[in-house]
Amino acid sequence: MKILSHGIDLVEFGRLERMLDKHGQRMLDRVFTAREQADAERVRNRIERLAGRFAAKEAVMKLVGTGWRDGVGWTDVEVVNNALGQPLVHVSGRIGELAEQKGIEQITISITHTDRFAIASAVALAELTSTPDREGH
Repeated sequence: MKILSHGIDLVEFGRLERMLDKHGQRMLDRVFTAREQADAERVRNRIERLAGRFAAKEAVMKLVGTGWRDGVGWTDVEVVNNALGQPLVHVSGRIGELAEQKGIEQITISITHTDRFAIASAVALAELTSTPDREGH
């Protein structure tokens, strides 16, 4: 596998809590999928889980090379855990299209927390034989 790009983001819990206090369920529905919301409700520290997902979504946007524009939606990126607790990312919609255009075959993420912050790192991967060279061939 070849690394195509990397994205990283840091989210402060207090900032996310203030956004939720101000916008409530409307913000949750705009940013997080139903599964992400349900997963956050099942853990002890809901804000920590949501902040990690928020940071992961931002990190994925950075590795794809776009912001939240041109038809991109927050829920185009979904972060879930596998049976072992490893976070996995699924892309769809406009983000999925952009990832495909860039030859991204897999996105791996890592999320960690402190008592006030969540940080996420995302790496875009492709098979060595499937990526175009610098000339676009």
